[in-house]
This record gives sequence, structure tokens and C-alpha cells, in this order.
Amino acid sequence: MYRHVFALQQVARRTITSSARRERNRVPEKQKLFQEDNGLPVHLKGGATDALLYRATMGLTVFGENQSLLSLPLTS
Repeated sequence: MYRHVFALQQVARRTITSSARRERNRVPEKQKLFQEDNGLPVHLKGGATDALLYRATMGLTVFGENQSLLSLPLTS
């Protein structure tokens, strides 16, 4: 019984350590990207994806705020 648990632990340990070794460290690249002075705010320095997420968040925020303000007179 315990032999199977021990074997499972070894397999899991090997999988975790071997998958971690394959990836290269991209932190210095990201640090360089976010630290360069290009006039953009930090929340938009990631590129088009960040811009899209920012606009979607702002759109949903404005929509939700409008819905809450429109529902206030209905509840009174």
C-alpha cells in the first residue's frame, strides 16, 4: 500500500522538477520592458492585450455604474 504512495510521490516530484527546468527565465526581459521610459503607464506597457483588457474593464465599470445609477430611482 505505502509502496504505491511512495512511487506516486516520486513520479510527481520528477514531473514538477523536470517541467521547471525546461522553461527559460523571462523575468529580465519583462523587467526591461516595464522599466523603459516610453511614456506609457505601467498598466499598458504589456502591449495590445493590456490595452484591450484595460478598455474592457473601463467599459464594464462605466456600464455597471450607469446600471446602478439608473436602478436607484426605481427602488425608491
